[in-house]
Parts: sequence; structure tokens; C-alpha cells
Amino acid sequence: MKSTVILKAEALDGYLTEKDQDYLAQMDAMYKRAIDSFNLISAGGFSSSIANEEKKIIDVFNEMGHLMQEICKEVPALKVFSFATERSAHAEASRVIAKLRDIRTGHNEFVYYCQRAYEMLFRMAFAGNQTDNKNYLVVKTPVTVPVQNYSVHKIPDIDFKIENTVMCVMLRGALLPSMIISKEIEEYSSHGYVTPFALFKIKRDDSKMESNMEYVLDLEKSFFNLSEMDGKDLVFADPMNATGGSLVTIVKYLLEQGVKPRSILFFNVIAALKGSLRVVRALDNCTCYTLWMDPVLNDAAYIMPGLGDAGDRLNGKDAESSPRNIIQLIADYGSNISGLYRSQLRKIEQTVLGH
Repeated sequence: MKSTVILKAEALDGYLTEKDQDYLAQMDAMYKRAIDSFNLISAGGFSSSIANEEKKIIDVFNEMGHLMQEICKEVPALKVFSFATERSAHAEASRVIAKLRDIRTGHNEFVYYCQRAYEMLFRMAFAGNQTDNKNYLVVKTPVTVPVQNYSVHKIPDIDFKIENTVMCVMLRGALLPSMIISKEIEEYSSHGYVTPFALFKIKRDDSKMESNMEYVLDLEKSFFNLSEMDGKDLVFADPMNATGGSLVTIVKYLLEQGVKPRSILFFNVIAALKGSLRVVRALDNCTCYTLWMDPVLNDAAYIMPGLGDAGDRLNGKDAESSPRNIIQLIADYGSNISGLYRSQLRKIEQTVLGH
């Protein structure tokens, strides 16, 4: 039985339509104009000339934003927060993304803003377009005088949307985001539903360029139950989607094993246009939810302008000689994360140790 599954970049590009390629070429041309201004600003000079280049950057980003809106209208499986929600929420998304991008944002702040990002994405996907149906939460409070006190809170009844879900984790950068989404599902479920977890050890070969990239799924270091995923809504929560290759590799493998998901939902804090288009073209019944869509990839397959390596910023870097396994990684999250996501960690532990 094979221990690895490999997908090559050329297979991914085969899913893109001619119109997709045209849109991507337009976006590349626009971003090159922005890079020209980046270079002039970085070189310094008179404040008036820097201000002029900053205005050019604003103009070109507005152009790219309008083009992305057009694309998302044509491809409804691409859901971008600022295109799909009320205008009053857009400033919050901008601030969260700005903090995540900022090179000065340290680990603790990065985790905090990542949590906020996924709460917003969850609301966009599951808690929007609310029906009249409500669930009631009866909560016991600490007040006991003159008697024990309780309060009643209404939440939207979305059990039918969330209680068929399985969290599919692309180790290792997606572990904490997956726990966040699973926690949101638990909190909105009237039954306290905790998602099953399927854990996939996948990486891309960063010695290669975007054009010849390979995506390697290590089955020996993955932990999942195929029967738990059949007929389910498979939820993936990767903080960044650059090329789409990791998700497509995993889902194509599951389909080959006979898994027939009811739907596939992909949650990204930041996604590149190219990666998002590849995903929805390659996978049937897949919807991508992203807080912010970036325009282009560079030759090394990094999102631009991007936010760096989200996995390292969430988890810290592994030593080359001794990469952490999943149990060590969870231990390094510390007591705050362990206490907050204890139901999710219990499920993950059962998945890993019971495999």
C-alpha cells in the first residue's frame, strides 16, 4: 500500500479555464504596477514623491478589488467577506487583516487576531441569512441570592448546517484554525456537537517553484477514518490558500478511496486568487470562504502581499533536525489554548491515539 500521494502543479493548472487565465494575467499586470511603486517608496526620497507613489498603490489596489468583485460574481463558489457581507462589517475585516499582515504583530497577538478572523468567517458561512427558527440556551449564573439565577438566550437554529461536519486538518499550520472553527460549531450547536477530526500530514516541496511545485501527502503520519467522512460536510480551515494544491491533493485522494462528501467548505484568512480558482474548478460542490483575497503569487508560490508563513507565526518554527509531532505541537500551545479548546483536543487525542 502506498505511503505517499503526490500531486504536481501542472495537474492543478489543467483545471483553470481560458477566462480564468485571462483574469490572472490582468491581475499580474496590475500588481506589477504596484511593485514599481513599492520599489520607489523603499528607495526613499522626497515626501511628495512618496505620497504620489502611495496614491498610485491605492489606485491600483482599488482596480484589483473591482476586478476581484467581477470574478466572484461570475464564480459564486468564491465567497470573499467584503463582497458577501454588509458594508458595516468591512472595516473590522480590514483591521484584522492589517494586524495579521503587520511584521510587528507578535505570536500572542497573531493568535488573537486569527481567532477573530475565523469567528467572522464562521458567521459569514453558517450564521448569516438567519431564519425565524431559534434555539434557546438556559444558562446557570453565579448569582445565588435570593435563589439560584438562570438566564435565557436565543441563538439561530443552524443545527442542520453544522451537525453533519467533519474537521479536516492540514497539518501543521491549519491545526489551531481548525480547532477554532470546531469550537464555533460546538458553541452554536444546541446539542454541543463536537466535530470529528481527520488529520492529514501534507506539505509542498518548497525547493521547487510555483510552476513545477509538488504536493506530498504522507499517509503514514496522517490520522483519519474514511467511514466518518462519507456523506459528510468536510470542513478545511487553512489560514492561507496560496496555490490550492494541498486541499486538492487531499480531496482527490479521499474521492479515490470511495468517500463521497456532501459538501466541501474551505475557510481561509487570506487566499490568492489563483489558488481559489483552482480549488473551485477542481472540486465539485466546494465553496471557498476567505476573509481577504490577495491578487497574485510570486514565482516561489508565496501570496503577495501576503502575511508571511502563517504556520510559523501561529506555532513557532520547528528545528530542522527534530520537527514536532502533533502531540508536542499541542503541548506547546500551552494551558490557555488547551483550556479553551479542551473538547477539540480530546477529539484529536482520540483520533491520533486510536488510529
